[in-house]
Amino acid sequence: MAGSRSEWKTREKAQRKAVERRTREIAKLAKEKAREHQRSHQERQQAEAEQKSARITGRVQDLDQILLAAVRARPLTFDQLNAVDPGKRFDPGRLGVAEPAPDWETFTPAPPSGFRRVLGGRSRHERALREARGRFDSAKARHQKREKQRLRDLNAARIAHDRRAASAGIQAATDNAELDRLRADFDSGRPEAVEWFIGKVLERSAFPKGFPRLHRTAYRPEQRELVVEFALPPPSVVPDVRAYKYVKARDSIDPVPRPRNEVRQRYAKLLACVALRTVHEIFAATPGDLVEAVVFNGRLDATDPATGKKVRPHLVSVRAGRAAFERLDLADAQPVTCLKRLDAAVSPNPYDLEAVEPIVGLDLEQSSSGG
Repeated sequence: MAGSRSEWKTREKAQRKAVERRTREIAKLAKEKAREHQRSHQERQQAEAEQKSARITGRVQDLDQILLAAVRARPLTFDQLNAVDPGKRFDPGRLGVAEPAPDWETFTPAPPSGFRRVLGGRSRHERALREARGRFDSAKARHQKREKQRLRDLNAARIAHDRRAASAGIQAATDNAELDRLRADFDSGRPEAVEWFIGKVLERSAFPKGFPRLHRTAYRPEQRELVVEFALPPPSVVPDVRAYKYVKARDSIDPVPRPRNEVRQRYAKLLACVALRTVHEIFAATPGDLVEAVVFNGRLDATDPATGKKVRPHLVSVRAGRAAFERLDLADAQPVTCLKRLDAAVSPNPYDLEAVEPIVGLDLEQSSSGG
């Protein structure tokens, strides 16, 4: 009896130790899993911070390349505006593929052999053949019906395509005839045609996201001068954050602020780039005997923080003659310095909406183009 009690206690003790050991193992695994989860979470947070920083860096690089991108781009010409007859070849798609006809071999029952032939297999085979022939004939009839429908649909699709192609060709010819008229008027210096073409030049100028696409132009043939009133981007297009960093202690992704003075400098440089870019694009797309000077007036739609009212101050205004402008090396020059050399009127504090008087004013609300 004592031996049995002793054995029972030994087994109980061993079981208790096993349970304790298993409990410790489970706790250890749980801690390791928690640490791995924490490590993975921190890696994801770090990666997100780096991605957000990369987007900010990319945005700033896009802003820095605004002027250089235009200098490297090919200027717009009337030939590029020609409407091209697509002349797309008819593609029937699935309608152009005939469905395979039913194959008798797939319906034919296997002939009887051996004892089956003797034990009535021949008559059963003939009956199976008749049934198979009926199924085959039905499948063949359904196939022929579908094929006739396919051919009707194919013909209708071809007719519709030909109609669209003919309409597109007529429209392209009409558009090109109108473009030829505008080109002739442009070459002769008619203001409406010159303003229309410059509008196309400015519409096709690709700016980063967040830039307004509003402008108005006026051509003065006596002076061979093009005046453009241009909507400027707001200060918010310049990121006020330099980067993002992940702080493990707080498990948060914190912005690294961009110094306010740097934001102001970058915004002033950006406005100079927009002005120089626009003047460059107009000169590059027009002959010298048509446009000898460009007046750029940059205006901002904003809210005056002091009054809460809508204001539209001019922040930059410059008149550039072609000869003087072409002496500038826009790829290497400092934009703000270039504007000073051109005797531009530039806001001393554009970030604070300090306005300047335009050289030649146009009311952007009266008539505008761009989108």
